Amino acid sequence: MSSSADAGIRRVLVANRGEIAVRVFRACRELGISTVAIYGAGEESASHVRYADDAFRLPDGPGLPYLNIDAVLDIGRRAGADAVHPGYGFLAENAGFAEAIRGAGLRFIGPSADHIEAMGDKVRAREVASKAGIQPVPGTPGPVRDLDSAIAWAAEHGYPVAVKASGGGGGRGFRVARVEAEMADAFAGSSGEAERYFSNPNVYLERYLERPRHIEVQVFGDLHGNVVALGERDCSVQRRHQKLVEETPSPAVDAKLRQDLREATRALATSVGYLGAGTVEYLLDASGQFYFLEMNTRIQVEHTITEMVTGIDLVKEQIRVANGEPLGFSSDDVDARGWALECRINAEDPAREFAPVPGTISRYREPGGFGVRVDSAVIEGDQIRPEYDSLIAKLVTWGRDREEAIARMERALADFEAEGTPTTIGFHRRLMAHPRFRAGEFSTTFLTDFPEIVQDGTWDGPASHPESGRDIPEEPIDLLVEVNGRRFQTVIHGLPQAGVQPAVAGRRSRPRQHQGAGRRSAQAMGEALLSPIQGTVLRVAVEEGQTVEAGDLICVVEAMKMENELTAHRTGVVSQLSVDQGQTVTIGAVVATITDGQAAAMPPA
Repeated sequence: MSSSADAGIRRVLVANRGEIAVRVFRACRELGISTVAIYGAGEESASHVRYADDAFRLPDGPGLPYLNIDAVLDIGRRAGADAVHPGYGFLAENAGFAEAIRGAGLRFIGPSADHIEAMGDKVRAREVASKAGIQPVPGTPGPVRDLDSAIAWAAEHGYPVAVKASGGGGGRGFRVARVEAEMADAFAGSSGEAERYFSNPNVYLERYLERPRHIEVQVFGDLHGNVVALGERDCSVQRRHQKLVEETPSPAVDAKLRQDLREATRALATSVGYLGAGTVEYLLDASGQFYFLEMNTRIQVEHTITEMVTGIDLVKEQIRVANGEPLGFSSDDVDARGWALECRINAEDPAREFAPVPGTISRYREPGGFGVRVDSAVIEGDQIRPEYDSLIAKLVTWGRDREEAIARMERALADFEAEGTPTTIGFHRRLMAHPRFRAGEFSTTFLTDFPEIVQDGTWDGPASHPESGRDIPEEPIDLLVEVNGRRFQTVIHGLPQAGVQPAVAGRRSRPRQHQGAGRRSAQAMGEALLSPIQGTVLRVAVEEGQTVEAGDLICVVEAMKMENELTAHRTGVVSQLSVDQGQTVTIGAVVATITDGQAAAMPPA
């Protein structure tokens, strides 16, 4: 197979960071292509910067530096790049970015701007799918103008209703209203998040299907008229409509349904002359009926598992297709061999509704062995930064069948060491052991239906000892001991220690059910409500002097690309409000002071 370097692409800038940037750089290195990284403040020694052949800092300014199209173009020119790979997230599905790259005389390693615009707008994508003979999830024919229109449509078609960003994806701009009283918050939340992430506040409505499977199909097209669907992935295990575990093939898809999904996906991509890598996502109901959900015009986070069962390097294929070469495979080459799983190892605390926790990775050891793949962008001592997502690594295992792939994942998770922040490793171990997951019987509501997977009750964050009043450290302590010549490894939980920050106000044995943004009780110290996370205040929902009930929304804090609703820890009056919209808060910072009504009404002494 020809080298893309020989054919024209010789130097690629990756307009992204983290593990996807490293993933693209590795593919480029195998193709003999030199690489250019970009980075923001504090990322001078990030793994993607270290791995690249060259690196340029993005200028400081408002918002995330990776969204600065002019700066990326300027670096591309100065670096002598002849192609740009967008990765995923950030500008990957921004039609204006793709057009600007091509307008600057560079190759864009992705679909055309027209394809991104048509399929990136979820309303237009539904129209394209319908014309290709694929039934979309029942919903509004176009964007909903206002809240009254949304309420009227829902009253006619019934609840629950999903409110979704027209230009969104990846779980952003997605809220659910189960009754009319929830529509105002769902509409405002979806539209606001869509404006922040996609610069497009438009939303549309869909019927919210109860307990569906989330199935997606990888598709690839080239300039020579070849369009190939590579098989399905099951992405049903999610939190906040964002994926945690993916596998291929899907245990819910038989041979007939698999063929139908491939034909539908190929028909959709062919109808628009699609170029490059893309993913068509579907919802599958209990009867086996599938509905078009959306199309992502980029490489997916979970592309790894398709690579594991097909043996095809999808990122290399992206580069070759962008260079005008034909696909290096046909439909005959894509039948799955074996089974593959991917677990997303995130710096999140599952016991606190997967709250992201930035910090420094103090210890890091990846698993290895036959059938194990780790795509990461960290080494020991690296930081998980609060302004970006919480992904530490993607852990992938392959087996000859599903049982072997799960057993290998269990072993790899037990071998994985990542310390310094809470992680999802323990959650994944509980998930792999759950009988319903092992039986392949799960849906998008799986974690809500079985909350014991999320929180096992052994330790769920800091707490105060009820008798001594002393504080307990946030992390258990690992000890290695030797008794009579025999080696033991033990973990101590709840060892009292002075100087620890105030404790969590209360402890739940089961996590609160949620949709959309995380909704949680913040930390508390007496009357003071403290932030359990570090992030930016997006919205303040109360005013000083306002009476609130326990559980009422106080403010929304964005942390690591997740919106977190901080709620009142007690009933009373907001006697002091310590945050404003746009303000940055740190862990333990006072958000508000809530006193009882009588105390608030008393005149000062």
